[in-house]
Amino acid sequence: MPDIIETGLPTPAQPFSWATHANGVMFTTHGPVDADGKIAGADISAQTRLTLDNLATTVAAAGSSLEDVLQVLIYMDCAQDMPVIDAIYREYFYAPHPNRSSIAVKGFAHPDMLIEMVAYVRIPDQAEPASP
Repeated sequence: MPDIIETGLPTPAQPFSWATHANGVMFTTHGPVDADGKIAGADISAQTRLTLDNLATTVAAAGSSLEDVLQVLIYMDCAQDMPVIDAIYREYFYAPHPNRSSIAVKGFAHPDMLIEMVAYVRIPDQAEPASP
């Protein structure tokens, strides 16, 4: 059974946890989900910002900071959105940037999604979150 990190984000409708951890690493995936658990944001800019806000909330819940993010996998609906995604990403991450991969996909589980991000995050020893 995975060790869960309580994030404060809305309970997902699908069978997954926002964040789990093991051996000092957090595993987390985020999309443009608002406080009501709905996909939100009319364009890639709004969805990217909401996705990164959700990631930042989860990282903080683990006792980490965005500087502890080791790798980010970005899945986007349209490869041409990369410049917009990059501009917003630079507001959250500074050099040296986390390792990253960016992939254009054919579609997401929810038809309104334009972006999803997977992140692997170091949890400092003193901040190892307790399981519920």
